[in-house]
Amino acid sequence: MSETADGDFASARPDLRELLALAPNLHWRYSGVTSTILVLAPLLARLGRVACVGAHLPDNVPQIPFWQVLVYGWSRPVRGNFRLWHARRNDEMIVGLLLKYILRQKWKLVFTWAGQRRQSKLTRWLLSQMDAVIATSAGSARFLEVPHKIIHHGVDLRRFEPLADRDAEWRKTGLPGGYGIGAFGRIRPQKGTDLLVEAAIRLLPAHPDATLLLTGLITPQNAAFVDGLKARIEQAGLTSRILFLGEQPREKMPFWFALVRLYVAPMRSEGFGLTPLEAMASGTAVVATRTGAAAQLVADGETGLLIPPDDQEALTCAIGALLAAPEKALAMGCKGREKALAQHALAQEAAQILGVYEQVLGVKLN
Repeated sequence: MSETADGDFASARPDLRELLALAPNLHWRYSGVTSTILVLAPLLARLGRVACVGAHLPDNVPQIPFWQVLVYGWSRPVRGNFRLWHARRNDEMIVGLLLKYILRQKWKLVFTWAGQRRQSKLTRWLLSQMDAVIATSAGSARFLEVPHKIIHHGVDLRRFEPLADRDAEWRKTGLPGGYGIGAFGRIRPQKGTDLLVEAAIRLLPAHPDATLLLTGLITPQNAAFVDGLKARIEQAGLTSRILFLGEQPREKMPFWFALVRLYVAPMRSEGFGLTPLEAMASGTAVVATRTGAAAQLVADGETGLLIPPDDQEALTCAIGALLAAPEKALAMGCKGREKALAQHALAQEAAQILGVYEQVLGVKLN
């Protein structure tokens, strides 16, 4: 693992024997948790001896193959007596416990909890075995029965930023209408996509320049749900103005967030919910339900509008209010960018996580 002139360890192909912390991504499907790991990993690697292991890891993410864990996991760390395993899913906690107690490797275990629900007995037991637990919001912390530290997710302000000319970029896409409303992420009932589609069906006839863009994975178990939405859209005669764009490449998402005039996060339930923050960083006004960390991210009436979850009338009215006042939406987008710059930089999250690592290990990682 190469060391740069300013002391950063940032090689994309490190060696476990030079690392002090490892973030596993042991999930076969790309998810919001995966996205969190990928944006944090390069920054954490620059701050300290940290890398990833697992699936969906692009070349720019410092990473090791899992065989190194099995071969070098007994080696003495470059500092202190332990390495750190930072899990974000139950299976990753289980693997960490196997490494620590079955293979007798020298690991300390950290877990990040983002859920806003009571855990299963298994999850509660796994959490009790961790050396430290991080909660992503006050809402998620309420469900923890173990000591924890709250660290909010941040956003990469260099990836997510406003477009120089949103209207010109919209015209270049060839999309119908003059501007967009966006909702990005997996399409399923939990995300409230049906509520948003119904709101669009009610509102778009009065706003002929607006087009709703929906991106995200549609799993087989949600195919019938989406088919029902498409049938409803066709019945309303809006198939050319409510568009399902499918799952988009990760590197393309900042463009979509900055392209739309209004971003809607109509989730019925959410662990954290990073997309409102990504929209704010992109200079886009937000309508979001009060789920996850939305109330800590969106300044109601300043950077967007907050509404109760699963409230069709409130969602329709909030979207309609901003479609009717585009100058207000523009001002909210500008204030959202300012708030993201001032309070939600990814570097702040990374520094706090590194602080937890160092406290658990009892050594400096840089």
